[in-house]
Amino acid sequence: MVELSNEQISIKVSEMGAELQSIKDANGKEYLWQADPDYWPRHSPLLFPIVCSVNDDTYTVDGREYHLPRHGFARDTEFAVVSQSEEKVTLALHDTEETLKVYPYHFNLAVTYRLEGNRIHVIWHVENTDTREIHFQIGGHPAFNIPDMEKGEKMHGSIMLDTAAPLIGLKSHIDGSHEMVEEPVEAEMGVIELSDAFFRNDSVKIHNSQTHRAALLNSEGDPVVTVDYKCPVIAFWSPYKKNAPFVCIEPWYGLGDPRGWQGEFKDKPMMNHLLPGSSFMSKYEITIG
Repeated sequence: MVELSNEQISIKVSEMGAELQSIKDANGKEYLWQADPDYWPRHSPLLFPIVCSVNDDTYTVDGREYHLPRHGFARDTEFAVVSQSEEKVTLALHDTEETLKVYPYHFNLAVTYRLEGNRIHVIWHVENTDTREIHFQIGGHPAFNIPDMEKGEKMHGSIMLDTAAPLIGLKSHIDGSHEMVEEPVEAEMGVIELSDAFFRNDSVKIHNSQTHRAALLNSEGDPVVTVDYKCPVIAFWSPYKKNAPFVCIEPWYGLGDPRGWQGEFKDKPMMNHLLPGSSFMSKYEITIG
């Protein structure tokens, strides 16, 4: 476990999956979900090389079938720490014989966590080390404790987005699948009221870069956790019918296979492409308080 800290916040990161495990303020208050298995046994998994699922856990590259579980393999693979200081750490993963069996590309994947005051920069870097173009998706899945909510209570709380305009999402289903069909998001002037019913169709997916900031508010309406992102898709999720005391705010560069979709991996919706020797870099930021 890697630990970083400054005068305002401290974090823990596991080498397994390069997963953020804890975010505490200077008073020791925990903001990240602590993986209670009664609800969901993860904290903040990294999604790579797919976001969500491919249909039947199967996809095709150049006519050959490969198999990947939901959200890919990175979250369950050990990363190596390649550099570390008091306020910054970089963890890396590259292709192996095992990854090539399920994802037939050579790559380097690095994740950097950097503290800046009360802010955490989460930086992704994907490099194509193959001799051909590679295709991938990447996303975050951080789960945050809902302010002023205790285990066993009915879910309540709110998220404020950076736009008051009506928002459009993709039609989703409780099995985690979706369709490329647009429908209104249940938000009033940019405010999402959290409830168990809000997640009756699994995650709520807002696409086409309609928003770039989501703030989890306390009962007084003050931001407790703010997530800034530049990605094309932001998703919100909490397990339905559990009244779980957490919500995930998920920045995605990708989407799962739409229901019934068939085709080559490279042609699926919301895919990223890298030519040999090129790289992709992006980030999202978590601000406490």
